[in-house]
Amino acid sequence: MEGRAQNLPHVLRLLTGLVAFSVLMGLLMAGLAIPAIGVGGTATKSGVKAFNDLPSEFSVSPLAQQSKILDASGKLIANPYDENRIIVPLKSISPWMQKAQIAIEDSRFYEHGGLDVRGFSRAMIANLQSNSVQGASTLTQQYVKITLQENALRKDDKEGAAAAIEKTYTRKLQELKYALDVERNFTKEQILTGYLNLVYYGDQAYGVEAASQNYFGINASKLNIGQAALLAGVVQQPTKFNPVLNPKDSQTRRNVVLDRMQAVGSATAAEVAAAKKIPVADMLKNRKPPKGVCQRSNEPFFCAYMMEYLKSSPQMAVLGKNPAERDKNIKQGGLTIKTTLDPKLQAATLRELTKAVPIGNKANLGAASTVLEPGTGKILAMAQSADFSKTQVNLNVDQRYGGGPFGYQFGSTAKTYALVTALESGMPLDGTIDAPSASPDDPHTFYNEEMKDECGTGPKGWPVGNDYRSGGKMSLAKATTASINTAFAQLTIDLGACKVWETMNRMGLHAANGKPIDKAIPSVSLGAGTVTPMTIAASYAALAARGKYCEPTPIASITTSNGKAIKVPAAACKQVVKADIADGVNELLQGPLRDDTGTAQGSWDQPSRPAAGKTGTTNAHNQSWFVGYTPQRSVSVWIGNVVVSKPNGRFTTLNGKCFGPYGCPRQVFGGTIAAPVWGEIMEAASNGLPIARFTTPSAAVRNGNYVSVPNVAGNSIRTATDMLENAGFKVNVGSRVDSPIDAGRVARTSPDARAAKGSTITLLISSGYTAAPARTTKRFVPQPTKKVATPVITPTTKPTTKAPTKPTKPTKPTTPPKPRG
Repeated sequence: MEGRAQNLPHVLRLLTGLVAFSVLMGLLMAGLAIPAIGVGGTATKSGVKAFNDLPSEFSVSPLAQQSKILDASGKLIANPYDENRIIVPLKSISPWMQKAQIAIEDSRFYEHGGLDVRGFSRAMIANLQSNSVQGASTLTQQYVKITLQENALRKDDKEGAAAAIEKTYTRKLQELKYALDVERNFTKEQILTGYLNLVYYGDQAYGVEAASQNYFGINASKLNIGQAALLAGVVQQPTKFNPVLNPKDSQTRRNVVLDRMQAVGSATAAEVAAAKKIPVADMLKNRKPPKGVCQRSNEPFFCAYMMEYLKSSPQMAVLGKNPAERDKNIKQGGLTIKTTLDPKLQAATLRELTKAVPIGNKANLGAASTVLEPGTGKILAMAQSADFSKTQVNLNVDQRYGGGPFGYQFGSTAKTYALVTALESGMPLDGTIDAPSASPDDPHTFYNEEMKDECGTGPKGWPVGNDYRSGGKMSLAKATTASINTAFAQLTIDLGACKVWETMNRMGLHAANGKPIDKAIPSVSLGAGTVTPMTIAASYAALAARGKYCEPTPIASITTSNGKAIKVPAAACKQVVKADIADGVNELLQGPLRDDTGTAQGSWDQPSRPAAGKTGTTNAHNQSWFVGYTPQRSVSVWIGNVVVSKPNGRFTTLNGKCFGPYGCPRQVFGGTIAAPVWGEIMEAASNGLPIARFTTPSAAVRNGNYVSVPNVAGNSIRTATDMLENAGFKVNVGSRVDSPIDAGRVARTSPDARAAKGSTITLLISSGYTAAPARTTKRFVPQPTKKVATPVITPTTKPTTKAPTKPTKPTKPTTPPKPRG
């Protein structure tokens, strides 16, 4: 009795299984159930009804598949994916692979209609003697099960995914009914194609094409008998039979598949024997293991930028309501995203950058460049001298798109915005500036009382030096060409630094964290704030496009997996500067490249193709820039310190560092390295383009609308104020200056000869003439405005201009010493 009691659960399990078996066989025999004991007949009838009540229509959702990011020529840049899957048609899958998978999983695949009765009967008898529900699934049933699981996972339905593979009779019945529906509605070839593209082959490879590339470095169409058998064997237990992790188990399993292929007539004994001789380890010598999306790209930094842009840019709302939805569609939707990146120009840009600053250099140096098309915002090139495997920070772009949080000080390139503001205020092209005299060791200090708005400086004043002793009255063109710091400091004060700051914002200039440039006058006038190469290239491109600013965009087109075009909004463009004002600024900015005293003279050797631009250097010579443009291209080049190398947060100087063919200059300025590199990149960017010239400035811009300023020198402050106000000007009392005029009286005004009607005139008050001894003052290096964790970028008060001498490439003649900005 005791033995019978112990066997009772086993007997009940056999009876239950027999009932289920009867139900199924009854279904297959059109309701003629196997006679059952007791309630068996009733159970069978109710089981038939339950089976009929199960859902029968099986829908196959599109598989999650890799999207493609292409350059402008159609060359692949990257395949974004959640699952490493590449969908291919059956004709692109080796016949050996088809035979191997069918032989080991479902050798009667072409004979049954979704259920292999012989195999099912054998498995059911085995299951009746055990606690499990397993085996006998046809390839069609497996396809149904994995598809249900895949569909649930794509909907983030974890419970549904678990239910799709649970081992119960109910689930097996539902799977069978779906399999019968699949067999009725799809051909065997379609089912096999779906299966081979769907199943998991281990090692993060989904589908046979991704698996073939991963393990063997070849397409699925080229798989031989041994490779096909190895892959087919992995499906049963993808981890245990993973040839990378478990080569011995994988080889044993491969040989089982080969034996099965011989047994069912899919391969000859000789073919099987030859395949078995090759060790699995030897089969994997050419494998191409999956990497991160961008780690395996030939343009990893651009790839990373694209991934962030596609998720975060407002232009990409067509891909989803939020970044998470867009990311899912990008990685699962099989999209084809064609970009504006010009592969030839990209290669040339990287080549020129790395000539000057090799990747992996020991001097903590970096270089970056962005090339844009004015008037459209198209990103044509974006390169940097850096190793993506060691740093993924994109030096060209803002933080939101994968860049760092700071950017780099942009130096005298800031002077362009004072030029725009000056011409907008009515200053003529030949207008003059009364620049205070200064030298590197004897700066001129500007004080807050001279400022006309809140964009001022600290209580101790703002010392500004020039790269050589210079000052006095000078034309706007001369100040621009030679990049005289005190001239632009005075011009910014005369205009109102906040007005210049507003011009910067209007023209798209901002810090790497997306916030506006700091409003303090050192940032506004001489570039002590920080920007990225792409941001300033886009801002300067507005001048090239006669005042039209366009947000940078890398998108040319996007199509779905079935070839349907997705309508992508054009880049946001708007007129931010009047066209004739831009024309005037373009004429002034040709001076640095064209004139003998220009800070970038010699960097552009195509006089028939006009170009304009501005150099920039930081106060401590640790960052250097050239940003320039033609009517068709805008190019920025930054060369400097990549990361802070000292505990106090300061960068090291570029002076004395070596830059390949540009030598090891004692002093590095914007025109020393960055401008010549820019010249080479711009030449490549212009190759094949027709000559385009800048529009000649209108008479209104050339002549301006300035009126004469009364000469009030020698008068009292009250008398001078009355005279100026009667002439329609506003008056501000500024600092004291050395002058032979009696102390306390007006020495001069700023501006002193002509100014926009209604503008503010600053009175400079005489301190009485004194023969001051020569002063030696160190360059001003202000402290950070707020304490931040290292690494940090410490803003300096002003970037200086270029040195009196500029090393040139060996192929170019040596030029005489000249100022450098």
